[in-house]
Amino acid sequence: MRQQLCYNGISKKMFKNVISPIQAWLLSQGRCVGCGKELKIAKKEKKDNLTEKVTCSCGRIFIYDPKTKKYRRALLEEV
Repeated sequence: MRQQLCYNGISKKMFKNVISPIQAWLLSQGRCVGCGKELKIAKKEKKDNLTEKVTCSCGRIFIYDPKTKKYRRALLEEV
């Protein structure tokens, strides 16, 4: 089976394997995975189930759980 190549010979799967840990590290630091800005200063909206919808200035949307003090990317249903 042939893999599609992109980015000068690097496969898409390999590219995702490199980017995913970096994005996870940024989220653990409370930073946006797109622009790197702190999510503390982003626009926040309270949700009914004790979480907050956080929108970065670059347009990416995250969910913050104050109980665990962690951010995660928002699912399509949550947007």
